[in-house]
Amino acid sequence: MSMKNIEKAKVLQLAELVDYQDGQIISRTLAQNGAVSLTLFAFERGEEISTHAAGGDAMVTVLDGTGRFTIGGAVHLVHAGETIVMPKNVPHAVYGEERFKMLLTVVF
Repeated sequence: MSMKNIEKAKVLQLAELVDYQDGQIISRTLAQNGAVSLTLFAFERGEEISTHAAGGDAMVTVLDGTGRFTIGGAVHLVHAGETIVMPKNVPHAVYGEERFKMLLTVVF
């Protein structure tokens, strides 16, 4: 697997690689194969990904703002610089408590 949609051998700010857009969730895939997926997201305030379960452990690092993560019915507010893991096969949802950006790493 190689990285895509990202410059190599250059210092980058991940939060600058995905832009906010009114009323939308924007994503940018950096790597994906059968073992791992790396995706940047920008959520506009009030946008959400409804409850679902993933086939692997999903680790989120919030890069900007605050996201609300509901994992197995428990609600967590995650702020810039913080990380949370959504376990494999546990229902979870993501909501833009305010505008926020995150890096999602899923390990299958």
